[in-house]
Amino acid sequence: MRAILLCWALCALPGAAAAVDTPSNMPAPADQLASPRAAVAAQDWPRAIRELQSALQIDPANADAHNLLGYSYRKRAEPDMARAFFHYHEALRLNPVHRAAREYLGEAYLQTGQSDKAREQLDALERLCGRDCEEYRDLAAAIGGAKPAPKRW
Repeated sequence: MRAILLCWALCALPGAAAAVDTPSNMPAPADQLASPRAAVAAQDWPRAIRELQSALQIDPANADAHNLLGYSYRKRAEPDMARAFFHYHEALRLNPVHRAAREYLGEAYLQTGQSDKAREQLDALERLCGRDCEEYRDLAAAIGGAKPAPKRW
């Protein structure tokens, strides 16, 4: 019953916030993530995380929810990079062509000093959508401004 009420609450909210993810090829109710997307847009990370976790209890195979949850863990005041990486990888396991997950995973790699892995995500984006898609351009710009990874001797 709780799951039904939660689903109804998530689906009944008016207005969709601007998405910060790429629509997945996975079928899902269009408004299921409206409220969590609004929380992400408002940078209300605790609410976004709470709502996305609830959404994943209803639909654990939702690549967009995993991507947004990874993003929320990465962007909060004290990033939880282990959880961010887990959810980005889960999004890509569910939908290997999820462009936003590739972009955000690349940014997470930059954030942790792994520029070589960020470039791998950039290469994957180029294969998926070319150099003209927004996700490619955003990650390329982030890589261009990244400091080189420290050398390990």
